[in-house]
Amino acid sequence: MNVPDLLLLAQAATPAPSPLMQFVPLIFIVVIFYFLLIRPQQKKAKEHAALIASIQTGDAVITSAGIHGVVTNVKDKTVLVRVADNVKIEFDRASIVSVNRDAAKAA
Repeated sequence: MNVPDLLLLAQAATPAPSPLMQFVPLIFIVVIFYFLLIRPQQKKAKEHAALIASIQTGDAVITSAGIHGVVTNVKDKTVLVRVADNVKIEFDRASIVSVNRDAAKAA
């Protein structure tokens, strides 16, 4: 017998893995993606939604554009932010990145 015949016999002698065992690595990868990517993103989105819902008049805020100001009026979907004396800009609530209530009280 030559080597290729032995290889064919060796392949024929090994049992085929069960279909369930073939999906175990794929399931493992999906679980890893869930815990490393999806779950933290959902948690961050919930925290941001709670932050947006808690915005009140007088809060010091920073927008996604980097503009710092104090909230002067809160509407359903927008907020009016005072950025300087006699300068007010209206932003979407979703553009608010952070809220600092202590800085607003100190000013």
